[in-house]
Amino acid sequence: MIIYKDIITGDEILSDTFKIIDVGDGLWEVDLKKVTKGGDNFVLEGADPSAEGEDAEESGDTENKQVLDIEDQFRLNKMEGGMDKKTFTSDLKAYIKRLNNKLKAEPNGETKSKEFQSGAAAAPKKLSANVADYDIYMGESMSSEGMYILVNFREDGITPFATIWKHGLKEEKV
Repeated sequence: MIIYKDIITGDEILSDTFKIIDVGDGLWEVDLKKVTKGGDNFVLEGADPSAEGEDAEESGDTENKQVLDIEDQFRLNKMEGGMDKKTFTSDLKAYIKRLNNKLKAEPNGETKSKEFQSGAAAAPKKLSANVADYDIYMGESMSSEGMYILVNFREDGITPFATIWKHGLKEEKV
């Protein structure tokens, strides 16, 4: 299995168990699923939870919550309230500059940097134009230096997908 980590922060972002689509412009789209999290309160057969003082109504642990599978598996954090276009564009430009510098510092860095720059030239404008449609997630560290994972829904309005910078990830075989 391959784990993809944010090249800047080292946060785990993705694995090869997800369907990854290269959409050009230096971006990947990843199909996601909603999963139910929480409500781990279970009762063994024959047990009487009320006798054990674990009444479901009293414990408050019965609430199930729908989350994205990528959010659950990689401990991503949703930025509540989203982000306005101006702030997003500013953060995106700063991220692209950090990523480009990081790529240049690696072996074969100039080649990677040129590939990134040529492929990603149109992406910032495309992403900024649709920022209101995205739920924005950050890696586990919540570092402002790291990549934003942008989540939207396909045309059917049901299927979530994430948009991720492919050059912003490094592979780690597990």
